[in-house]
Amino acid sequence: MKISAMSMVAFTTLLLVTVTIMVTMNFPFNWVFYLTVFGQAMIVVMVYKVLTDNYTTDKVFEDFYEDNPIGREGS
Repeated sequence: MKISAMSMVAFTTLLLVTVTIMVTMNFPFNWVFYLTVFGQAMIVVMVYKVLTDNYTTDKVFEDFYEDNPIGREGS
C-alpha cells in the first residue's frame, strides 16, 4: 500500500504532538526518548516523501492565493 505525502505529514505531526503530550504528563524518559528518535526519523522520511511526490498543478505565481483569487490581468 502506497502512503501519500500528506498522510505522512499528518502521521508525523500526530506523532510529535503525542511526544509533547507525553513530556507534559511526565511519562518515563525511555518512552519519550525512543519516540522522539522515531519522530526525528519520520521527519526525514516525510521530507523525502514530500520532495519526491509526483504532484503537478496548473497554478502559477500570478494566480496569487487559491482562497483569494485576483484573476489574471487582461482577462
